[in-house]
Amino acid sequence: MKKVIIVGAGISGMTAGIILQNSGFETEIFEKNPVPGGELTGWKRNGIYIDNCIDYLMCSKKGSAMNELWHEIGMLDDSVKMFDKNRFFTYKGHGGEITYWRDKERTKREMLELSPDDKEAIEKFFENVTRAESMIMPIEKPMDKMGPRDFMKLGDFIKNIPAAQKAYQGVSVKDLANSFKSPVLRGSVMNTHPEMTQAYSFIMSYAMVTSGSGDIPEGGSLAAALRIADKYRKAGGKLNLNSPVKNVKIEGKTASGIVLESGEEVKADYVICATDANHTFTHLLPAEYMPKKLKNCFDDKEHFSVFSKFHAAFLVDGKTTIPEDTTFWDSEGLNVWGRQITDVGVICYDYDPTITPEGKTILQMKIFQYGDEVDKWFELSKDREKYEAKKNEIAEAMKVLIEKQFPETEGKISVIDTWTPVSYARNCNAYRGAYMAFVADKDTKTVTTPGVVKKLKNVFLAGQWLMGSGGLPPATAQGKYAAWRICKKEGVICK
Repeated sequence: MKKVIIVGAGISGMTAGIILQNSGFETEIFEKNPVPGGELTGWKRNGIYIDNCIDYLMCSKKGSAMNELWHEIGMLDDSVKMFDKNRFFTYKGHGGEITYWRDKERTKREMLELSPDDKEAIEKFFENVTRAESMIMPIEKPMDKMGPRDFMKLGDFIKNIPAAQKAYQGVSVKDLANSFKSPVLRGSVMNTHPEMTQAYSFIMSYAMVTSGSGDIPEGGSLAAALRIADKYRKAGGKLNLNSPVKNVKIEGKTASGIVLESGEEVKADYVICATDANHTFTHLLPAEYMPKKLKNCFDDKEHFSVFSKFHAAFLVDGKTTIPEDTTFWDSEGLNVWGRQITDVGVICYDYDPTITPEGKTILQMKIFQYGDEVDKWFELSKDREKYEAKKNEIAEAMKVLIEKQFPETEGKISVIDTWTPVSYARNCNAYRGAYMAFVADKDTKTVTTPGVVKKLKNVFLAGQWLMGSGGLPPATAQGKYAAWRICKKEGVICK
């Protein structure tokens, strides 16, 4: 029985582990943190659960290949209730309001009533939302191993997705917003994605909701991660927590195993690096082994940027009129690192009673951080006292905005936690604190990198950094791809 070591117990690493265990391999996962899941996680502060990851689960529609894979790895099962994502979000500002409903025809009607002058832009938008509903994640085999017949099986995906992408080629999220005359519609587009990203990313995200592929699993992200870990252990895998890996041990053109930070060496026939890509090629492997496509993305900072967020979680003592799920509004403004932010929003977790204490309300507010703003967080974190003070200053300013928008929260709302790009770097080895992968700008095609290390025969890669802007579906798919490659090399059926 061949042994595979997997570095990282995020969703990629655990997916690879489960599939390889089921395919007849012996596997062992090494994870630096005390809990599995990577960025698919949550935690408690003063007994209150705070979710880090799943606002909605893309590609979760029943009958889809990704949904079936999530059932295979235990992320979803028949006991897990899915909450319907009935709206993408609501935006209130500039004297108007618009909701991006799951029912896209309702949204279209409301947009046309709000701004008849935008009829042409609205028609184009919904034509391409409908096309984008065909978006699926190919998971049978790695995309670089797919032939014409494999792509033919994808049907509507091949027919519609390129057309939707082409319709907004060279158009950023900010450009998409500016294509509308209505200030309400312009404002609504600018909240869920960084403004420099491709407009298609916004359209695709909304299409996940309209197609029924964006519902929310009960219990949040940590519960999902623990279900996967349980499935892995039941398959016979060995999960080592609190076990940081120092590097992959290389002998010639092969890896003989890994070296732990403790100095212990562990032998293996194969190694899968399922960690942050930058960490993989600055710690686990020498930089010279980085695939060329991946290196080009890191080097081309003009066209491939990364972003993160500042987060604050709040507890309201009582129930409120704040709608469950996501609401944005035009506010008096919030100043962060000299940038004035007027459009803000909250996620209200009232839709999930399993994570919301009875008679209470849990909220989160998030703001994008990129460029020198991210760098300032890292610089400030060198002085713990100033770092904590800055986090508290922003969170308190957020709290004031929430109280003004929802007066019933005044005097009843408190900050329960804050986290920054530094938090993602410390806990997940995340490159520049990014919780997703590269964001290609409007003039650049997204890049998918094969999860192979050409100079090494038995080392494979997995993780969100290998596919587009990342996220849970690409990360899960890449875990399966890594397992598929090993099964293929050994001539066994990938289960």
